[in-house]
Amino acid sequence: MPTLKLARIMYADNNLAFKNVEDCRSSLRYIEGKKGTAHKHKFKNTEFHMTESRSKNPYNLPQSYEEQREPYILPVCCNNILLISDLHIPYHNIDAITIALDYGKKEKVNTIFINGDLLDCHTVSKFEPDPKKRSIKEEFDATKEFLVQLRKAFPKALIYWLKGNHCIRWEKFLYSKVREIWNDDYFFLEERLQLNSVGVKILDDKVLVKAGKLSITHGHHIFKGAFTPVNPSRGAFLRAKQSLIVGHLHRPSHHPETDLDGKIISCWSTGCLCELRADYSPLVGNTMHGFAHIQIASDGDYTVKNYSIIKGKLC
Repeated sequence: MPTLKLARIMYADNNLAFKNVEDCRSSLRYIEGKKGTAHKHKFKNTEFHMTESRSKNPYNLPQSYEEQREPYILPVCCNNILLISDLHIPYHNIDAITIALDYGKKEKVNTIFINGDLLDCHTVSKFEPDPKKRSIKEEFDATKEFLVQLRKAFPKALIYWLKGNHCIRWEKFLYSKVREIWNDDYFFLEERLQLNSVGVKILDDKVLVKAGKLSITHGHHIFKGAFTPVNPSRGAFLRAKQSLIVGHLHRPSHHPETDLDGKIISCWSTGCLCELRADYSPLVGNTMHGFAHIQIASDGDYTVKNYSIIKGKLC
């Protein structure tokens, strides 16, 4: 990482050892061999010496706060993945989840990937809440219980949870209503749901996940604004232009494309595992239960089986 970023981290953890961030940065530059040629002869160990390939700002431009977004690459061992999404606990469908987990056990998956919207967060959304809905505490309690049971069913599997647009409602609520505590670790989902105790790794909703050559994202950053395609997977292709699997719209679909070089790009959208006729769309929802099974080869190539669940049967 950049020296200044590393210096900030070091100073935050060791502020008694340095005068300030610049003092810490100066020490790092000495270790990295960036303090000039006069100092380099003093070092016998040049393990940490490095050359800067990036520009040194010759035009004296103002400081940049640009964020570099790198994809999260799943470990190579995550090559047999059960991908589920949109459970919207406590408005989940028990039969559909049971079918998905039974399939995962039958196929001996080594990874469970929850692709967004594990919980609903109805009462803390920006929309007018329905007083008949479950409280946020009830949602958290139900989600904690689900994760405990999921871990019992798959004791050796790696479990990942990528946040969706409903998941981040809690953080947005805290930031807008009680900004004084919004960044208190206790109120983060990791701590609030005790994810460490069940071995669940949570990922930020803005992170693009890579399983081999296949990209994974929830989909709310793909389908934004008025853009709601009839075929979600084709819509994902038009936006992403790469092989991708999404959830979010609760509709299973598949859209392949072949370029002039013969390279095949495939996009999928998965069904949900929650109620199909939510209050915001009680009559014509065009939604369907479903999940996906992803297998990754040693060279990163992938196989995706995108299942729908209709009347208790896999299709």
